[in-house]
Amino acid sequence: MASVAIFFMTVLIWGSTWIAIKYQSGPVAPEVSVAYRFLGAALVLFLWCGLRQLRLRFCLRDHLFLALQGLCLFCLNYIPLYWASKWLTSGLVAVAFSTVVIFSLLLSRLVHRNPIEPRVGLGACCGVGGLGLIFWPELNGLVLSDLTLIAIGLALLGAFMGSSGTLVGSRNSKAGIPVVQASAFGMLYGGLATAAYVTLSPVTWTWDPAPSYSASLAYLIYFGSVIGFWGFLTVVARMGPERASYIPVLFPVVALAISTLVEGYVWSVEAAIGLALVLSGNFMVLMKSGGSGQKSSSAKDKVDPAPAVTDSAKAEASPSRLSA
Repeated sequence: MASVAIFFMTVLIWGSTWIAIKYQSGPVAPEVSVAYRFLGAALVLFLWCGLRQLRLRFCLRDHLFLALQGLCLFCLNYIPLYWASKWLTSGLVAVAFSTVVIFSLLLSRLVHRNPIEPRVGLGACCGVGGLGLIFWPELNGLVLSDLTLIAIGLALLGAFMGSSGTLVGSRNSKAGIPVVQASAFGMLYGGLATAAYVTLSPVTWTWDPAPSYSASLAYLIYFGSVIGFWGFLTVVARMGPERASYIPVLFPVVALAISTLVEGYVWSVEAAIGLALVLSGNFMVLMKSGGSGQKSSSAKDKVDPAPAVTDSAKAEASPSRLSA
């Protein structure tokens, strides 16, 4: 499957998970639902690895980076966002989390010394600005208070941890760890870390017997986690963490489209202009670099059509095998 196709597949899947997350609200604490989701997704992926006889033995150093990836991507970015949602509307949380693309650009520059392409930087700013216009009514009505400032800080922390996890995922891909196995171990470690937090905190382990809770959890496990993060980490491997981090900027637009059909969301002029900015920024971030001369090795890695892993690893991460 082409890298751009996987990019937009991930956007569509993650954009649809917000309506599923809505059905998770109820007697079960958000942290407990996060633990259920990623431990369940890890189980599915390990069963898949066993059926396909995929390699599961990695050195201690790789496991440490897999644990770091899981802690960042499947624990420390979700819990702060759920906490922030207690004091901020979903739109404000989405705007704050969209800064993940800015964090990713800066971290990539700081850690890997990768130059920030002006086109990618401009596209990222267009996307974040467009998302701000879409949610302008909520931003305009924001009243700053101590709790609000704390919530904004938590949302930004979640965005920073998400971009950090993306950077670690890029390292794991370059180290030759296939995407499926990286997702399995990452979700296991992230789910266990979240479960440990729930166990040691005042939060209580509960279960909602409502069919809507079980159905939405199953959707989040299989589509939102197993397929969604496979697509995301594949984009990280093929297109680089900078472009992959634009996905969280784009999927709120999909969520709004679903909300228009399901919940009667009404589009404003500001929202329409914001959508145009998001799509324009998406085009600038995704299009390949031009130029008649030779490209640098870092630029080549960002648009290389295949992950920098072994041939066997490529076969293990093949979307056709994942969906067989």
